[in-house]
Amino acid sequence: MGQEQAQGAAPSRRALIGWGGAGLALGAVAAGGAVAMARNGDGADASGTDGAGAVEFHGAHQAGIATPVQDRLHFAAFDVKTDDRAEFVRLLKDWTAAARRMTAGKAVGEGAYGGLAEAPPDDTGEALGLPPSRLTLTLGFGPSLFEKFGLEEKRPAALVDLPKFPGDNLDKARTGGDLCIQACADDPQVAVHAIRNLARIGFGKAAIRWSQLGFGKTSSTTPGSQTPRNLFGFKDGTRNIAGTETDRLEKYVWAGDGDGGAKDAWMNGGSYLVARRIRMNIETWDRTSLQEQEDVFGRDKGEGAPVGKAKEHDEPFLKAMKPDAHVRLAHPDANGGITILRRGYSFTDGTDGLGRLDAGLFFLAYQRDPRKGFIPLQRRLATHDALNEYIQHVGSAVFAIPPGVRDAGDWWGRTLLSEEA
Repeated sequence: MGQEQAQGAAPSRRALIGWGGAGLALGAVAAGGAVAMARNGDGADASGTDGAGAVEFHGAHQAGIATPVQDRLHFAAFDVKTDDRAEFVRLLKDWTAAARRMTAGKAVGEGAYGGLAEAPPDDTGEALGLPPSRLTLTLGFGPSLFEKFGLEEKRPAALVDLPKFPGDNLDKARTGGDLCIQACADDPQVAVHAIRNLARIGFGKAAIRWSQLGFGKTSSTTPGSQTPRNLFGFKDGTRNIAGTETDRLEKYVWAGDGDGGAKDAWMNGGSYLVARRIRMNIETWDRTSLQEQEDVFGRDKGEGAPVGKAKEHDEPFLKAMKPDAHVRLAHPDANGGITILRRGYSFTDGTDGLGRLDAGLFFLAYQRDPRKGFIPLQRRLATHDALNEYIQHVGSAVFAIPPGVRDAGDWWGRTLLSEEA
């Protein structure tokens, strides 16, 4: 708790309301005495885990990228509604303070109850008593943000607008955004609570443009763990970058010196995220023969072994696969070594009104430069992949993910928006 405490006595809740509403000084309201400690869980952990399950918020890189993939996702894209740069910076600082507390399993501000009865609580309360559940919160900036606040000259060279790929059928209501927040946790209520509270804090300054719930991680960043399966029943992410492979992370994921010149230096230690909502034609797939399903992927459905091999992690012989097999086309050896870190989730959002499941893959890919990662890879897949008969890309966004929040005095986006930077 000491990291969030303001110097001197904490301001009263009534004083905070006088400044324009609860939540405008989240960093300052962390100090609150023994009553607040008991209410927010800053002492002994109410769940009995003594803080187990918390992922460190501070670091050179944002958590939620190379972090071991959690079971649940709530992803939200926001539109910025203020044209006041100082107000936007204040929002990012307030979001950082709230994220710092929620990822540690603590309530936002003074908590969900026990404060001034005439004012809304600082925390919505649905995560009371729940452990941190390995919650990570990852923030990104979309291309459209750089049209605001005089930031045009700071837009990274790698943050390009994604082209329209063959077969795309993008819904504008699920595309783009000035900002994104990726909330991952092992408990869906913890992830939803985090997005809900950040949206509440941002009221009047940032509004959710679209969001996506996800379950059943479709890739792993943990070496040795069982490879998860997508909704087509096939193992996904067999060759994904592991969070322990620091050399591959440096080469393919983290932005570094020289990537875009001096103007892009604020992105050092960050990454670039491509998010794609991919609708799966579940009913058509479920009526396809097993042999064709395996031919489409280039792996067997049981073990996940590539064609002609016995084990999942056996080195694939690409020429043994059909020319349009997904694995053959997506493999780095077929794409000049292109490698991305995948962190996708399955989704099921009811039906489409025609008796078909609105289900699929919410694809999340982190990379050092989309111009050298996702874009050339997707161009190849969009025109040749046999899987295209069973899927369609219906939502899309790209974001610059700034470097991590290094300590208690740092905040999301400081390297971009600090005047000193």
